[in-house]
Amino acid sequence: MYTNAADNMLSSNNKLMVGGYGEVHYNQPLDADVKNIGKMDVHRVVMLLGYNFSDKTQFITELEFEHVKEVYVEQAFLQHQLSRSVSLRGGLMLVPMGVINEYHEPTTFNGVERPLIDKYIAPTTWREIGFGVTGNFIPASLKYQVYIMNGFNGYDGAANLGGKNGLRKGRQKGAESFISSPNFTGKVEYYGIRGLNVGLSGYFGKTQSTLYDGTDKSDDTGLALADSSVVGVSMVGLDARYTWQGFQLRGQFYYSGLSNTEQYNEFTASEDGVLNDLGSAMTGYYVEAAYDVLRSSNTGKQLMPFVRYSFLNTHSDVEDNISKNPTYEKNIITTGLSLKLAPGAVVKADMQFVKSGNEDKFNKTFNAGIGVMF
Repeated sequence: MYTNAADNMLSSNNKLMVGGYGEVHYNQPLDADVKNIGKMDVHRVVMLLGYNFSDKTQFITELEFEHVKEVYVEQAFLQHQLSRSVSLRGGLMLVPMGVINEYHEPTTFNGVERPLIDKYIAPTTWREIGFGVTGNFIPASLKYQVYIMNGFNGYDGAANLGGKNGLRKGRQKGAESFISSPNFTGKVEYYGIRGLNVGLSGYFGKTQSTLYDGTDKSDDTGLALADSSVVGVSMVGLDARYTWQGFQLRGQFYYSGLSNTEQYNEFTASEDGVLNDLGSAMTGYYVEAAYDVLRSSNTGKQLMPFVRYSFLNTHSDVEDNISKNPTYEKNIITTGLSLKLAPGAVVKADMQFVKSGNEDKFNKTFNAGIGVMF
């Protein structure tokens, strides 16, 4: 069974727990027709603090510093264990969709940057305030999570969802967030076959709108404006990870169906009448293979060449009042190396090739970076 930094802290017997992770990136475009200025960035430094009030009650928080200037609280939840297989959890928590949103530490995935489907469809790092139940049925080799959580900020005077950025700008992150409708999310993972972990996740509900304030707002036709400012979200995800000897395979699939997008796009049109372009469905997936070429050595290091193919389309379906934008369909090939100097320290380099649906060639970027987790 895979674990992340928070899982490691939850399994600790120490009263006060300290952990963290961080990554520094270098991104260099290589296309002749663009300005070839590279970017260097301390992308994130994250500190985790936890406290065991008793052997059953724990608190975990994750404090993130991004780009040296932005500060976020990424997690802050209280967990109380009722039994070995049932724990109650409440606070600011990660939405359990897919792989990367929960396992986003740089030593847990290949490639310098996180996959693009985990940026726009299940927008890592996606977290909201809520409560629920989590646990592990060891005899059945099943881990589960079920939560009621706050939803995306779909409208706060302007549209936050669209074709270009997908759902990413709708994250409220627990920062003075507002709620007009609770959302449901859950995940079940099976790990009963050696080296294999398979997950099925879902997220269902509506976006939040500031128009739901108890007042009666309607347009000239009598249609409630609040109804036009809300989008229904039904997202499902399937993921699998498999390790055998030196081989590592992983794959992930998302489908997100969005309802009421025709009304939402018209309601959030610009002042000159240009409609917003949120699609009614988004699809994304990737498959990845890697092999540890140092598996037979006794160095304690891992050198992982890998290749990943990804597909992303935030306009896989649209309503009749807008047209599909081919630039929102992307094919991505990422290939590179991950050198794990120790279990918690990695050096990475890769080439990423991205082609939109209306382009004839791939745009190329070289990426390099370091990552740590402890």
